[in-house]
Amino acid sequence: MIRHLVMWTLHDPNDAVYFKTQLNSCQGMIDGLLTLEVGIMTDTLEANCHVALNTLLRDEVALAAYHAHPHHQQVKQNIASLARSRQVLDYIVP
Repeated sequence: MIRHLVMWTLHDPNDAVYFKTQLNSCQGMIDGLLTLEVGIMTDTLEANCHVALNTLLRDEVALAAYHAHPHHQQVKQNIASLARSRQVLDYIVP
């Protein structure tokens, strides 16, 4: 399995709810996408970013299908200009 983690810092933290809605729309998009969770910063908790995406995919084939999917491409286009920075970590889950 592959864990795909992405964290964004936004130009305007108020865009986090829209950002989350866009990312959540990818749920169930491909067969190999096992879990998808989106978290947004909570004012009372420590955070270095505004939005975090945590997904679990069956394998590297599923990860590639997720990246290439037209809906995922549209979501990326919808949110790209809202982000100031983006960090990614993909790793193998034993």
